[in-house]
Amino acid sequence: MKNALKRIVALYVLLFLTNASLAQDNPAYVIYTKSGKKTSFSKMEKALLDKQYVFFGELHDNPIAHWLQYLVLTALYEKHGEQLIAGSEMFEQDNQEVLTAYQQGKIDAKKFEDSCRLWTNYKTDYKPMLEYANAQHIPWIATNIPRRYASLVYKKSVKALDSLSALEKSWIAPQPFVVDTMLSQYAALTNGEMHMGRNFVYAQAIKDATMAHFIWKAMQKNTNGVFYHLNGSYHSDFHQGILHYLQQQGADPKRMITVSTVSQADVSKLEKEYLNKADFIIVVPASMPGTH
Repeated sequence: MKNALKRIVALYVLLFLTNASLAQDNPAYVIYTKSGKKTSFSKMEKALLDKQYVFFGELHDNPIAHWLQYLVLTALYEKHGEQLIAGSEMFEQDNQEVLTAYQQGKIDAKKFEDSCRLWTNYKTDYKPMLEYANAQHIPWIATNIPRRYASLVYKKSVKALDSLSALEKSWIAPQPFVVDTMLSQYAALTNGEMHMGRNFVYAQAIKDATMAHFIWKAMQKNTNGVFYHLNGSYHSDFHQGILHYLQQQGADPKRMITVSTVSQADVSKLEKEYLNKADFIIVVPASMPGTH
C-alpha cells in the first residue's frame, strides 16, 4: 500500500510539472480535437464524462498515456461511482477468475501476480490503476482473447478455433464472426505497406471482437453502467475495431468516445495523418523515453 501511495504521489507531481511545462518550449504533451484544434485536459475530461463507453487508446510504453489514463479513471469514478466498470486489453479472459479473486481480496498481490499473465510494464503502468479500482470496488474486466488463440488464428486460420473445447470457446467472441476487410484499419494491414495477409487481419479482428463481446456482456448486467476501456490505440482508432463490433451487438455509437495517443517530433501541430483518428488525440514528443 505504501508503494502504491508513492506511485500516486509521483503521478501528481508529474501532473504539476507537466502543466508547468505547457507554458514552456518543451511540453510533455498536447491534446487535439479530431479536427486538429488544440484543447485542454479539462475539456477532454468533460467530454469523456458524458459518454457511456470511453476508450483510451495508448502507446503501450508511453508514460504520459498511462498517467492520463489514471486521471481519467479517477474522474469517471468521482462522477459515476458504483456505475463504473473498467476493463482492458492487458488482461486476458481466461485470467478473469484470478483477477476477480484479487479484486475481492481472496488472494494477495503476490498470488495474483504469480498466477496471472501480466505485461512486462504491469507494475509501472497498470498496477496503480488496478489498485485504485480495488480500493474503490470498481470491477475490472479482462476483455482480451487469450494470446495463444489469437496466435493460433494467425498461424493457421480462424477455422482452427473450431477444435477448442467449450470452456476455451467461452473466453473468445462467439463464432463464427464476420470481418469487414473494407474497414480502413483492417484494409491497411493487407493493402498498405505491411501486407500482413488474411490470417493476420483475422487475428487482430478476433481480439477486437472478443474485447467488444466482454464489454457488452458486462454492460448487459448493468444497463446504466459506464465502461472505461484501455487498449492499444489501433483497436479503437477511427471508431473502428472494438467499437465496430460493439455496434454490431447493439451499442449506440453516439454514446461512445475515443482517445488516441500518437508520437510526433514536433507536437505544436497535429499531423494530417492523425486527423479524425479519435475524438481526442494526445500528442507526445517522439524523444520521450518509454517505460519499457
